[in-house]
Amino acid sequence: MGDRTMAIYCRETAMRRFLPDTFTILLICTVILASLFPASGSSAAYFGVATDLAIAALFFLHGARLSRDVVIAGLLHWRLHLVILLTTFGIFPLLGLGLGFIPDSILPQPLYLGILFLCVLPSTVQSSIAFTSMAGGNVPAAICSASASNIFGMFLTPLLVGLLFSVGGHGGFSFDALQQILLQLLAPFIVGQILQPWIGDWIRAKKKILMPVDRGSILMVVYLAFSTAVVEGLWHTFSLADIAVVILADILLLALVLLLTMFGSRRLGFNKADEITITFCGSKKSLASGVPMANVIFAGQSIGAIVLPLMLFHQIQLMACAVIAQKYAAAAARRATEQQIEDAASPA
Repeated sequence: MGDRTMAIYCRETAMRRFLPDTFTILLICTVILASLFPASGSSAAYFGVATDLAIAALFFLHGARLSRDVVIAGLLHWRLHLVILLTTFGIFPLLGLGLGFIPDSILPQPLYLGILFLCVLPSTVQSSIAFTSMAGGNVPAAICSASASNIFGMFLTPLLVGLLFSVGGHGGFSFDALQQILLQLLAPFIVGQILQPWIGDWIRAKKKILMPVDRGSILMVVYLAFSTAVVEGLWHTFSLADIAVVILADILLLALVLLLTMFGSRRLGFNKADEITITFCGSKKSLASGVPMANVIFAGQSIGAIVLPLMLFHQIQLMACAVIAQKYAAAAARRATEQQIEDAASPA
């Protein structure tokens, strides 16, 4: 009965993940709102200041939540973290460059740049941990790896944007962008880490109360980004066919990375729990970090086309990983049942 209950739970959880979650629905509503009632002029300027403050609060909370004990414990499993970081900031960008061979007539350059940008972003935190836990993976390692990815991403993402975009002739590295990320994102994170011993437990206990800060800050950036893009004619520039090509490119990108992480971790000799962690942490891209970074790195530019591939990838990765997590959990339940039968059949 226990195995059946677990299977039902995994199936129901996967179905909930497969359907658009509340945050995705809010993102869609925000894009619609920006399309119908875009912010412009002085209202956009004031809204931009409020958005910057909300993003600073978001990264402050990230820093305050992260336990130092988790970081120290995770450092002991350095091989696993190295594989995940190399996938996140190495394999992903190389695959993104490969997609650059798609002609502009099929994949418009502004949307391709958005795909290239998502390829250099850090991993997610919440969903990576949730899927790892659901599938029976190494949860402490997932917590450490996803958190480390976001910390390193504050440095590596702007550097990789400068490198890859300059290679493609789309601009070069900007020290101003790196400085702004360090000031707006890393500084609040460090303050949160400093105060973590005193406020960390309280913040982790008030997760539901503080969730509006997490999601609200992202929605604010999305609204501002799409407001600017709509004013500049975003929906007159790209067709539904263009959006469909982006979705197909996102699916291809995710499928390749999932295959590489899943089978590559096996070839490298990792056990099943670590394989699960590598698969989920290595294949994710963070919307929560990506939208604020785009707002800083591409300041003064229309970032609607930049963040659109990331928003689509966000839902695609949730849907795909929900199914994979269910498969892992079901396989683990079968192995446990077989082991129980074997133990019962063996002589005492």
